[in-house]
Amino acid sequence: MTRRLRRRAARDGPAAHPHPHPHPLDWTALPDDATLHLFARLGYRDRAALAATCRAWRALAASPCLWAALHLRRLDPAAAATLAPRCAPHLRSLRLAGRAAAEAAPFLRAAGLRSLRLSGCRDLTDAALAVLAARHGGLAELHIGPDPLDRISSDALRSVALCCPRLRCLRLSGLREVAADALADLARHCPLLHDLAFIDCLALDEPALAGLTSLRFLSVAGCQNIKWATASASWAQLPSLSGLDVSRTDVSPGAVSRLISHSTTLRLICALNCASLEEEEAHSPAAFANSRGKLVLTINRTISKFIAADAAPLCPDTAVKDTVVSDECRSSSGKRNEVSQLITWLEWILSQSLLRIPESNPHGMNQFWLDQGAALLLTLLKSSQDDVQERAATTLATFAVIDDENTNVDPARSEAVMLEGGIPMLLDLARCSRESLQSEAAKAIANLSVNPKVAKAVADQGGIAILTNMAKSVNRLVAEEAAGGLWNLSVGEEHKVAIAAAGGVKALVDLIFRWPAGTGVLERAAGALANLAADDKCSLEVATAGGIHALVTLARSCKVEGVLEQAARALANLAAHGDNNNNNAAVGQEPGALEALVQLTHSPSEGVRQEAAGALWNLSFDDRNRESIASAGGVQALVSLCQECLNASDGLQERAAGALWGLSVSEANSIAIGREGGVPPLIALAQSEVEDVHETAAGALWNLAFYSCNSLRIVEEGGVPVLVHLCSSSHSKMARFMAALTLAYMFDGRMDEIALVGTSSQGSSKIVKFEGARRLAFKHIEAFVLTFSDPQMFSTAASSSGAAALSQVADALFIQEAGHLRCSRAEIARFVDTLRNPSSVLRACAAFALLQFTMPAGRHAVHHAALLQKAGASRVLRWAAAAATAPIEAKIFARIVLRNLELHQAGPST
Repeated sequence: MTRRLRRRAARDGPAAHPHPHPHPLDWTALPDDATLHLFARLGYRDRAALAATCRAWRALAASPCLWAALHLRRLDPAAAATLAPRCAPHLRSLRLAGRAAAEAAPFLRAAGLRSLRLSGCRDLTDAALAVLAARHGGLAELHIGPDPLDRISSDALRSVALCCPRLRCLRLSGLREVAADALADLARHCPLLHDLAFIDCLALDEPALAGLTSLRFLSVAGCQNIKWATASASWAQLPSLSGLDVSRTDVSPGAVSRLISHSTTLRLICALNCASLEEEEAHSPAAFANSRGKLVLTINRTISKFIAADAAPLCPDTAVKDTVVSDECRSSSGKRNEVSQLITWLEWILSQSLLRIPESNPHGMNQFWLDQGAALLLTLLKSSQDDVQERAATTLATFAVIDDENTNVDPARSEAVMLEGGIPMLLDLARCSRESLQSEAAKAIANLSVNPKVAKAVADQGGIAILTNMAKSVNRLVAEEAAGGLWNLSVGEEHKVAIAAAGGVKALVDLIFRWPAGTGVLERAAGALANLAADDKCSLEVATAGGIHALVTLARSCKVEGVLEQAARALANLAAHGDNNNNNAAVGQEPGALEALVQLTHSPSEGVRQEAAGALWNLSFDDRNRESIASAGGVQALVSLCQECLNASDGLQERAAGALWGLSVSEANSIAIGREGGVPPLIALAQSEVEDVHETAAGALWNLAFYSCNSLRIVEEGGVPVLVHLCSSSHSKMARFMAALTLAYMFDGRMDEIALVGTSSQGSSKIVKFEGARRLAFKHIEAFVLTFSDPQMFSTAASSSGAAALSQVADALFIQEAGHLRCSRAEIARFVDTLRNPSSVLRACAAFALLQFTMPAGRHAVHHAALLQKAGASRVLRWAAAAATAPIEAKIFARIVLRNLELHQAGPST
């Protein structure tokens, strides 16, 4: 479908616009009001770029209305001093992230600043906050959070109170202590203070808060060690208190009841995730029903409906809709403005609590998220408050995640967002002009897209194109989250081609070069490229876009484990298409690629070692790469890795053994592996109960056993019993097959010359031991072959001259996975030679192996058939098929190999 759509788009494109516009639009001729409106909808970088185009737009870009508010993630003294002449006279609202930016704020010289909101300021000090307050004495709003202010004391609160007498709203998070004298100073010097929030504070003087008689809204959400008897008695006396937030505290039902009974002005108590209240409501559902016109919001109640049902006391004479934010209340005049302020405050405290709750993932919240939490978050996404929108998007990105390390999301929660219409809302926000909201929306899309159903919804609604465009952003955080979204979407096979078609591959490769020091963006970009590289067509796109060079650059120069793991995985996937494209060879030819991967096998991170070994395994299928890996120290590194990984994960064990299997194809490497001590760890891995691990180890041992020196090492290291056990007990046909072939190599007579050296001085014990091992091996090789024997079917095939009976037997005998094995000329010649061996067991085993390697369905069957023809095997096979003393199995196997050769010989002419 994707290809058809692309062709139609390409075909229809020129027809839609057959001629260029005869009169191009002169953007500079727009009215100033229209241009200002356009500027206001742009980010700061785009606005600056447009301002540089002409003198008229430069003048408009300096208009005071464009500099009334700033939201910056980065600010240093030099940048602040540069901005100061333009924004100092006009700046009223400032949002900054990070302590460094907060400390640079005074250099803006914004004496008229009214609102200051800081985030990411965990290390902010008393001195820095005092300077901010002193330089901005006209502040009406000061918000610092949600990160805890570990280094802020009550002394800084007193400085704020003394310097900012016009303060109306103060919201701080994570203070160690809020002392009585600091609260007294706020009451004395800030008579307009009506909104106060101390979130997640460790200690709070409850009675002193009663001195702030101007308070209308108070939040103590997440605060510890509150004496609720004292608090409820004191706070009920506040003459103007309308809203109280006690969410995430241990508030008691009695305290809530006292507040309801004694406060004459209180209208709303928000108590989300308060265990005592939830238990009370579980025993008595009507516990807070008689609340005297006051709303008590808990997770046991459908918050939006509860507000609607009890809206009369909040917004009299108004029919309130079933939503948290009532449009009627917002648009009412007169005293309804108070209700609008209450609803605005409610949005803020809900966004705070809903953000905090998933961090601890408390027991019993799952049903809340499914029943109303997701819908509440989507409602908050529509808020007119920027920080509320961003927190809602952040919460959507986190509340569904149940295992951050393994990127698992709760399917029901993520689908609840989708069913409530959240995907188009998030995609719309991802395209807005506010970069901070863009990044949070993209993060939510990325995390929710771990669920395949949500990923499909994102793709169906144009999310791939949106995320691809966002990945081109000059804002690192936006690009990082967009890359994360493409990473998760690219897990689905159905989305890979669509991402490539949207230009996603090029965008991801460009990110690696654009942000060489951006750890998060690099890991996400490399992870997405790794997923895309697993697709044959997309892997070509990655290579064409310069992805090989980009990924090798990361593997060589980056020091971050997560980035290295994804880069190595991407290179492994690029090298996995050796039969379909030349990426395998291209990776090997990239300067420094193989050396970097060999070095990564020494990484302290198991994930990095695993992916590096996997990449070397795939790359070793190319002859030139195989020898280059060995030249780069790959044999020693991989033998060492095998020795160290015996207690590691199954994935690392499989890939380490697989890389040695790949390298051992050549004689020099095989002998080197044995000499460097590779046999003992491979024998140990062959004892693993995990099929993938012992199957891969068996393959490596099979290659090693081709050379007598290695066969002897396997015997001496106790490998015979291990191979015998594999041959008879593994659930993997391939593992049993390769174990049998290894035993056949070891005891076909070629090892005898070196195995029995020194027997004259050591007596006959060595001969006895060796012969015992041979008999044990032959016994289990024979038993393995007989597991494929069907007496009735074989008897029918032996007595029939037709091809149908033989074909039926051949199909029943074929091991599908064996069709992927590729043998060299020397290996095929050895099997042909074994057909002449005196042992009927070895002859049957050799015929069975040649049957597997020549089956038409096998990947390399034509190659093997050609080698057999060159070796003159037909005559030997006919002799084996007609030998009077041979077992019936050996005869049938030989006849099937002859049939396979005839089929391959006849193939080109038909």
